[in-house]
Amino acid sequence: MNDVVQNADDRSGTVKAAGVSITDLRKSYGSNEVLKGISLDVKPGEVVCLIGPSGSGKSTLLRCVNLLEQPNVGSVHVGGFEATDPDVDIDKMRRKVGMVFQQFNLFPHLNALQNCTIAQTKVLKRSQADASAVAMKNLERVGLGHLADRFPDQLSGGQQQRVAIARALSMDPELMLFDEPTSALDPETVGDVLSVMRNLAKEGMTMLVVTHEMGFAREVADRVVFMDGGVVVEEGVAERVISAPTHARTKEFLRRVLDPTHIEIAE
Repeated sequence: MNDVVQNADDRSGTVKAAGVSITDLRKSYGSNEVLKGISLDVKPGEVVCLIGPSGSGKSTLLRCVNLLEQPNVGSVHVGGFEATDPDVDIDKMRRKVGMVFQQFNLFPHLNALQNCTIAQTKVLKRSQADASAVAMKNLERVGLGHLADRFPDQLSGGQQQRVAIARALSMDPELMLFDEPTSALDPETVGDVLSVMRNLAKEGMTMLVVTHEMGFAREVADRVVFMDGGVVVEEGVAERVISAPTHARTKEFLRRVLDPTHIEIAE
């Protein structure tokens, strides 16, 4: 596959974007097989949302992309690297991949700017001045330049998550992985984080997103992949999968997610 491009479809293409190719990926924890032969291609600049019930394997799949989890079988290619090759330079490969988790994982003793510079100086060996300039640019990119001197406990959950996104962007990734980035947030702050992600999509960033935010998936994603029981049940254009799913399991899941007030519990 074509791993790296500058532009993506009708998006602005202002970032360098890497593609992802996953082939027959399997992951087990003891006798529990959580990924059962997943194959998925994400083109450079494409936004793909992974949806499905808890325990379906979405987060495990995401963590296998940058080898936070080691798959048992299968291959993952990211931006010219075969991540699953035993001889791969894992640190060099991971520099291409930014990841944002449910929890923000900010250093509590560092302010927002410092949280965004520490990896740059230690991993990329940038000077403090260069790292600070990059960090400030990305804090402004997520709407927090005016809060650069604030410490995490002085920020709301949504602001902390935006700092976490700025921190990842400061490493100049070509692929962004988001693992339910809004699930731990107050509902009032969710929109700010989704707005930042929407802007990244417009810039042409490749994004693989685990989410329960169906409105975001419908509006921003190029494709939606529905997973259940460690397999891909259905995938396709976001609007089609969410509005007119074809598989019975997808229909049942979306009915419960989109209209939870009408679920009846059998006695």
